[in-house]
Amino acid sequence: MSWTVPVVRATQRVSSAGVNFLCPGMARCLPLRGTWLFTPVSKTATVKSELMESFTSEKPVHHSNVSIVGTGSVGMACAVSILLKGLSDELALVDLNEGTLKGETMDLQHGSPFTKMPNIVCSKDYRVTADSNLVIITAGACQEKGETCLNLVQRNVAIFKLMISSIVQYSPLCKLIIVSNPVDILTYVAWKLSAFPKNRVIGSSCNLDTARFRFLIGQKLGICSESCHRWILREHEDSSVPVWSAVNIAGVPLKDLNYDTGTDKDPEQWKNVHKEVIASAYEIIKMKGYTCWAIGLSVADLTESILKNLRKTRPVATIINGLYGTDEEVFLSIPCILGENGITNLLKIKLTPEEEAHLKKSAETLWEIQKELKL
Repeated sequence: MSWTVPVVRATQRVSSAGVNFLCPGMARCLPLRGTWLFTPVSKTATVKSELMESFTSEKPVHHSNVSIVGTGSVGMACAVSILLKGLSDELALVDLNEGTLKGETMDLQHGSPFTKMPNIVCSKDYRVTADSNLVIITAGACQEKGETCLNLVQRNVAIFKLMISSIVQYSPLCKLIIVSNPVDILTYVAWKLSAFPKNRVIGSSCNLDTARFRFLIGQKLGICSESCHRWILREHEDSSVPVWSAVNIAGVPLKDLNYDTGTDKDPEQWKNVHKEVIASAYEIIKMKGYTCWAIGLSVADLTESILKNLRKTRPVATIINGLYGTDEEVFLSIPCILGENGITNLLKIKLTPEEEAHLKKSAETLWEIQKELKL
């Protein structure tokens, strides 16, 4: 499939709003089951006309569209995970690096016969994302050596201003999932810049940390991680807080078996499991240079709950001012129910005084950075 295909298809989607277009070198573009066929002007019989007899006219119908901004390792892991789950009718990719964007798109397109989503399009122009139900943002600036967190965030603010304005222009009713780091602060930035309702701006945050936590608990006990129920809250990675009071195995709380679970008094030192959660990302980065597959699968899990209205409970970043003694307008990871409208409910999880104090301290730390941002 040529590079022309995604560009032309993107133009057609906008044309439904009244924009006329021509296809270079072609007489007309005809939609067929969500793909585009180029039909040259000719009175002679074609392979298509000999193969198929027209039975009725068709109009392209798009039930759900997902867009991913950023085609780096994380963005592509999200794309592959979403494709393999067959979660959308169309996947649109956006990136400023045209060479990488084109190459990654063609690579995915060539594998589309093996997936449940045949339409994969791309462009540097955000018009390709028009009418998206969900937009996933993985793009952003990386922290440089010696750079402060505030300076990193401010550079990302400049990037987000361009991205968010374009996304809002073409998909004013979409939900946003923010994956770029620092994810909690950038989720706040996206919310402010988009002016979207708070339920439609979601940070991936501790969904992955919680999955790592479940996996490691399962490994320690020798059971499937799906039987391990638990929460990791607060900020993503280093400052995350395991809610040991809520950890249970198939409904059996670990605290009922060992009251000191997760504390310094615990002879089995379960708190080391959380230390492994924090260290694991750094260990992976040290060995392969980056993390991608787990976060891609995590984002696909959130996407599935939203697009299919599954109402799964997941620890994602949302605004928490007024909750757990916090007064600041910050986004932190707490259990949320995800459905077709984004975050539909917050789960009122009971925290110990120590856990609540950690959450409040984290909110204050984030606010110290956020209040200096130039939005």
